[in-house]
Amino acid sequence: MKLLAAFLRLIRSVNLLFIAITQLLFQYWIVAPVFTHTHAPLVMSWPVLLLLVLASVCIAAGGYIINDYFDLNIDRVNKPGKLVVDKVIKRRWAIVWHLGLSGVGLLLSAVVAWKTRAWWLILVNTACVGALWFYSTTFKKKLLSGNVIISLLTAWVILVIGSVTHYTVLRRPDLYAGIEASSLLRRTFLYAGFAFMISLVREVVKDIEDMPGDARYGCRTMPIVWGVNVAKVFAATWLVVLMAALLIILAYVLPFGWFWAVLYCVLLIVIPLMVILRKLFTATSTRDYHQLSTGLKLVMLTGILSMVFFKLYS
Repeated sequence: MKLLAAFLRLIRSVNLLFIAITQLLFQYWIVAPVFTHTHAPLVMSWPVLLLLVLASVCIAAGGYIINDYFDLNIDRVNKPGKLVVDKVIKRRWAIVWHLGLSGVGLLLSAVVAWKTRAWWLILVNTACVGALWFYSTTFKKKLLSGNVIISLLTAWVILVIGSVTHYTVLRRPDLYAGIEASSLLRRTFLYAGFAFMISLVREVVKDIEDMPGDARYGCRTMPIVWGVNVAKVFAATWLVVLMAALLIILAYVLPFGWFWAVLYCVLLIVIPLMVILRKLFTATSTRDYHQLSTGLKLVMLTGILSMVFFKLYS
């Protein structure tokens, strides 16, 4: 039981559940409504979608494992009470699990590519596995590059569903003649952009939180190279950009009568982001930054759940 609990902590089971829920909700709350007024079937049937979700979860789980494998010394400083690798699970088994889960993820990606004829999916998901490896070994310790990689991979969780669907719609105009491909593309980039920006802010906040261990082992993250104040300004700038973009979108949908959607977004996304922005500049302790990181994760969740309004108003 202890081993199972440690393994679930190692693969970040809660984060994996969040990935799965995000992709399922995007399929049925964003993609499906675009197909509502046509007789065309969804590009990905339930079994194919499930395979793609499992592929994403396996690749992400492998990435979490390899990150903890290479972060062992840093984690001994930053979070000694949460160590799993070398404490509960031996390092060689961590590598085995990384390779196994990543391999299963790529195999499932190949099956989805075969079913949808989106062969490029194999190449992109292989690149994701490589990016997670090199993030853990190299880019995590570099200025900003690691933050951008993780943010792009977070956005890819959404982009992969929209991209496969959009690609197939364009490839089969005979079958999907009545589908508004441009509408699907706009919704895809709306949520992928949201995921990218809030993930980028959270990664910088986590870098500030992890400064003690990162500094000891030669990492050159933003707060170490440029200072905590510059890192705060960087995160705050992206928060302001995100809030401005959200307010513009809300002003756009308001004339269409999406009152409940606007109220939801203001109360559960925009205002919490304002609170996080204010607390960002008053934060001083590791605990403060951890709370900010948790708050950003919760806002990401409420942002993803806002997809339901596309279903309700379609």
